[in-house]
Amino acid sequence: MASERKVIQEATRRVLLKDYLVQESARAGFGGLDIQRTPMGTRVTLICERPGILIGRRGELIKQLTQDIKDRFDLDNPQIEVQEERQPSLNAQLMAEKLASTLERGWHFRRAGHSTVRRIMESGARGCQVILSGKLTGERHRTERFKSGTIKYCGEAVHLWMGKGFYQARLKPGVIGVTVWIMKPTAKLPDEIHVKDVPAPVIAPPPDVMPPVEGDPLAPIPDPGVPGGPL
Repeated sequence: MASERKVIQEATRRVLLKDYLVQESARAGFGGLDIQRTPMGTRVTLICERPGILIGRRGELIKQLTQDIKDRFDLDNPQIEVQEERQPSLNAQLMAEKLASTLERGWHFRRAGHSTVRRIMESGARGCQVILSGKLTGERHRTERFKSGTIKYCGEAVHLWMGKGFYQARLKPGVIGVTVWIMKPTAKLPDEIHVKDVPAPVIAPPPDVMPPVEGDPLAPIPDPGVPGGPL
């Protein structure tokens, strides 16, 4: 098999695996996925808000999920590691799922969008953007954006400091796509320069400046011929 076909096949497998895990861990709050190839097999790191629901009693559910992944996607000795998300309000995928659930419960899209942005910024994020696209108010498709703070769309800052999440809200008029961008609180942008405190240098007076004269410098100089004047 050509190398190009192998790359396409591996990317397709990762996308299908992510979609499957999103459905299986919906109740636990899916927050992210990381797949790594190791000499011992394939390690799948799953981030969720409530890991206890996904692991199950005595690890029965996670064992069953591991076996299902091995059979469905033909992975070599898969090992699933479940991590808990300590700050769910700063996880873009979790906030996208929560916003989609809010829309499905009947909230108006403007109220839900502004509420999500406010919650993210109150958690300490440097910036966030919420994009809702679909049949929001009528039969025609439209897109609404809710933004606050600083957002980067390209460059190295996106890969280092930006998190992106996507989910779908299924309503009666149709499906609404929910996209959430969050900039981490620890983000350091390339144009931000911090100058250390440096003591100010002592500037000596120029050599041609005369030393100060005692007394009133504007007083008239007495005439030598006048009594009392200098000799």
